[in-house]
Order: sequence, then C-alpha cells, then structure tokens
Amino acid sequence: MLATAGGSAALATPTSRIKDIVNIENVRPNQLVGYGLVVGLQGTGDRTRNIPFTEETIQSMLERMGVNIRGVRMQTQNVAAVSVIATLPPFARSGSTIDVQIGAMGDATSLQGGTLLVTSLRGLDGEIYAVAQGPVAVSGFRAQGAAATVTRGVSTSARIAGGAIVEREVPFALKSARTLKLALKNPDFTTAYRIAGAVNQRIAGAAEVLDPATVELTPPAGFGGSVVDLVARVEDVPIDIDQPARVVINEATGTVVMGADVRVSPVAIAQGGLTISVTETPVASQPGPLSNGTTQVLPRTRIDVDDGSGRSLGVLQGSTSLVSLVSGLNAFGVSPRDLITVLQALRTAGALQADIEVQ
Repeated sequence: MLATAGGSAALATPTSRIKDIVNIENVRPNQLVGYGLVVGLQGTGDRTRNIPFTEETIQSMLERMGVNIRGVRMQTQNVAAVSVIATLPPFARSGSTIDVQIGAMGDATSLQGGTLLVTSLRGLDGEIYAVAQGPVAVSGFRAQGAAATVTRGVSTSARIAGGAIVEREVPFALKSARTLKLALKNPDFTTAYRIAGAVNQRIAGAAEVLDPATVELTPPAGFGGSVVDLVARVEDVPIDIDQPARVVINEATGTVVMGADVRVSPVAIAQGGLTISVTETPVASQPGPLSNGTTQVLPRTRIDVDDGSGRSLGVLQGSTSLVSLVSGLNAFGVSPRDLITVLQALRTAGALQADIEVQ
C-alpha cells in the first residue's frame, strides 16, 4: 500500500511543539524486572515435574512461611512461574503505582484467573524499586477439547493495571541544574536551529545549538528563574519540523511510506511483467467393455501466458509535491509490490531524490 495524504493539492510543513519532538537530558524512564509466581490457575499452570525452577520457587516460598516440603513430590498444575516487567517513569514518587506486564516462563497454557504473589522489581543496579501483586488480566483465551483447540490472543501473557507500588525513588535534582540539554528525537540541523531560534525569540540568549541532536538551554542574566522555569516557558513553542526526503519500504507487507519532501526528476517508465499460469486437468480413459484393457490417466496441461503487451512506456514528470508524485505513479496502475521495484529502479537511475530505507 502507498501511504499518502489524499485529497489535498499540497502537503503543509508539519508543526509540533518543542515538548513533542525532544527529550530532556537525564529525564527518562527506567526498566524494572522481577520473577514471581501466579497462583489460582485452573489446571493450566506449569507441570512441576517438567519445570524444575517452578518447583524450587514454590518450596522456597513455603519455607519462608514456615512450611517444609523438601523431598515431597508435588503434582500441582495451578501455579506458574512468570517474569514481571515494568517501566518506572521519571520523577515517580514512593507510594505511586505503575502498570506491570507478566509472561509465563514455563509450560503453562494460560494465566486466566490467576493472581500474582508479591514480587520485587529490581533495576539494573540490583536495587528493589517497586513491589507487584494482584489479580492478572489476560486479553486472550484458550479452550481445548479431545479433538479440537480454540485460541485467541496470547493467554500466557497478562497485565496488572497499577499492580506495582513504587518503594524507592530515583534521585535527580533537576531544579539545581544550571543548564539543560534538549535531545531531538530525530536529529536534524534545520530543526535544531529552528528550535534555538524560536526559544531565543521568546527568551533572548536562552538557547544554543550544540549539534544536530542537541540544543542547550541556559537561563540568561536577569531571567529570574531556574532552568525548570525556562523549560516550562518554552516547551509549548510551535516548531516547523524539517523532515529528510526518505522512502521507507517494508517488502514483507508491501508497504511504502514517502516523506513530504520526496521528489523525482523527469523520467520514462515501462512497467510490465510476464505471468505464466500452468493448470493440470488429468483425464481418466476407460477401456471398452470386455476389452481386457486397463484404465489410464491421460495428462491435460493448459498454459496461459500474459506478457503485459497492453502496457507501454510512460513519462513521469518532475514532481513538485508528494501528492503529484503519487498521482503520477498511480497512473501506471502498478501494484504495491511492483511500486517497490519501480521506486528502487528510480533511485538507481538517479531520478528519485530521496533515501530509500528497506525494512
């Protein structure tokens, strides 16, 4: 498919706020991970004899509660060992809640109806930052009978909204910082200079471009506030984003996405393909009565050839907008997958003024 903004004669330059196109230095989320048990399953949990770590975890948990079952053969299938992951947002405070995602680690077939037991969530530094517990919510289901199985979604993955309580904060003194860097999500010289210009127009001398990906903010003399106050006053400033001329192609799905600045030089295109269809329709030949003959299968093959003879050479005029470029390409009546080949050939010929990224 070809993604376009149909209906308009030209595409306007996209406008966004500064806060939508940059990340602030050191203001980022942190990944947390944990290991726990989901209990209360209806026979859909791990088979403990096949998954030894589930059995070991159950024994360790019960021993901490004063129950010794070492040496006892367990047959339960109502428990599943799971991984628990969460994202700790920036400036999260103790006592606030975050969502957690749960995934089965053993051979459990479904987590439907289960409850996650208290699980510590650790960061890469090994410290515990949150604790998760609660009933899990599964979006998929799995039903199985003697001769058929019905599955929808993924029943071994679940989620608990607000299922973890933050226990430890990530310290960061943003207010005491003297300067702050804005990191562009899509580095670009033009966009970086537009950000600095717009900020300086609102607060003179507050912004400086360090490189295509970084704009530094510094409260100017006489500003009368911290760097946090400076960010709050400029984060909603509108910016015209400058996008590179790029064509993104996904050959697996046949998807083509073009940027607004994609241009093509005048070029002639002949697009066609050779299609050969072979159909086998064998015919059985029966012998006559009392002839002592045998039945024979006679092959019948039909071959159809389409050489695209109805297609001719066409001229694609120089394009001044994405809409006119797409209209010109669509005039050839090519399929999405043929369009991928045409675009790659245009780039090789030097007629496509854009980069091609193949996914």
